[in-house]
Amino acid sequence: MNGSLALVLHAHLPYVRHPEHERFLEEDWLHEAVAECYLPLLRRMSAWEADGVDWHLTLGITPTLGAMLDDPLLRSRTGRYLGERITLAELECTRTVLEPARRRVAEFHREFYQGVHSLWEALGGDVVEGFRAMAQTGRLELLGGAATHAVLPLLLEQPASLRAQVELGCQAHERRFGLRPTGFWLPECAWSPALEPVLHEAGVRRVVLETQALTRAKPTPPAAVFTPVVTPSGLVAFGRDPASARQVWSRHGGYPGDPRYREFHQDLAHEADWESVRAFLPDAGVRTFSGIKYHRVTGRPGDKEIYLREEALAAVSEHAAHFLGACRERCERIGARMGRPPLVVAPYDAELFGHWWFEGPDFLDVLMRTAAGQGMETVTLSGYLATTPIHPSAVPAESSWGDGGHLGVWLDPSNASLQPRLRRAGADMERVARAVALEAVSPVDWRAAVQCARELLLAQSSDWPFLIRMRTAEDYARARVEEHLQTFQGLADGILGRGEIDAARLRAAESRNPLYSGIDPRLWIPPGH
Repeated sequence: MNGSLALVLHAHLPYVRHPEHERFLEEDWLHEAVAECYLPLLRRMSAWEADGVDWHLTLGITPTLGAMLDDPLLRSRTGRYLGERITLAELECTRTVLEPARRRVAEFHREFYQGVHSLWEALGGDVVEGFRAMAQTGRLELLGGAATHAVLPLLLEQPASLRAQVELGCQAHERRFGLRPTGFWLPECAWSPALEPVLHEAGVRRVVLETQALTRAKPTPPAAVFTPVVTPSGLVAFGRDPASARQVWSRHGGYPGDPRYREFHQDLAHEADWESVRAFLPDAGVRTFSGIKYHRVTGRPGDKEIYLREEALAAVSEHAAHFLGACRERCERIGARMGRPPLVVAPYDAELFGHWWFEGPDFLDVLMRTAAGQGMETVTLSGYLATTPIHPSAVPAESSWGDGGHLGVWLDPSNASLQPRLRRAGADMERVARAVALEAVSPVDWRAAVQCARELLLAQSSDWPFLIRMRTAEDYARARVEEHLQTFQGLADGILGRGEIDAARLRAAESRNPLYSGIDPRLWIPPGH
């Protein structure tokens, strides 16, 4: 083989759960990802196993995503969503009977949703169990993650909150998958050498970092990102290959922009008669996404050509061959200098494959089936280390997955005011932790302390400042942070004697945000206290 390819998918969604509403717009983020990404990935994995494909993939499932996939309410709503897509597709098959080109697309969507719905039913709605079973094959490696996807370097001044994010994330992974994770996805790939002691204490031994973390490491690794480095504490850090990132993510020339692929932004709900689609949308007054899309990436909005599935699959084959060929050429060139086959680490958001880039799972399918023939061996991160144990020592540089490789996205003027408030809440959480540890507290005070911990964790999520900065669901993101911080402060003030605990507010918060049911607020007592 010319080299090894480690595909790493980061599956994550912010915790969105609204039992107070029968349908909620942002809950569709989960339903869409299950339908278009997670179930299609599981279908491909099952097919690879059945066909004897020598496939390997690394997948991080964050604790917030895992909690939503496990939640009975959200599962029932996802099942409803899948069933409604089949119904809508069937209605479209009837409506387009005199339009052969559109009817073919409608029939394709009907078959697609029938297929993922069949898998959903076979799993009993338990997507997590599907991935757990695939991990038992040894070909899928599962990574852990921080409790609510907080940007960990921003918590360095609050060691109790930092430790809680890492430890609770590892505990959640262990409960969900049966093993404590030794591989860990750093939220937003945000790294600082000061994170090492906390990660090491939690048992983390492998992380994936942005390119410049290794190219600017001290000392500079001789093979750049094409071999991992070992930090002073023994943590193994893998660096992202920038070329494979550009091939997929680039706005100019990235594969998903090919005009043969299905257009994400132009949806049936945007063009159909309102009465024919309103029952299938979460907000009766907003044309959001129905999941049925007739067009491909050609032309301008409103002037796009009809989607042709066979042409899209031809593009998939071309792009998978190009991706593997480019990997092989880089490995041949770099391997000659290294004296051994290089490693190409290609990390992506999992939701790109199927949701944003509808044909992404097809791309992965062709890639896994043809990699060996192109001279590339697919590996998991742990699998690679098991066969290639000697790596250079270095201290990776501070970096993140954000624009420019730093934390500017999360400290932008549009959202920077959140950080002082989060730090104050973190300090109050430490006071709450000490109060419930040192005194015989009432059951209500203990429940309030537990909910304080949940509300702080949820407020610390990196998703809210990101959405504010990108002006994507900005109003919802601001409302969520405000809700969590106000609920936290009201409960904390009651525990600390600065007010009264509102029992109704506590019950409402527990019902709305029940994740981490066994959480111990004393985890926020700073080390050494």
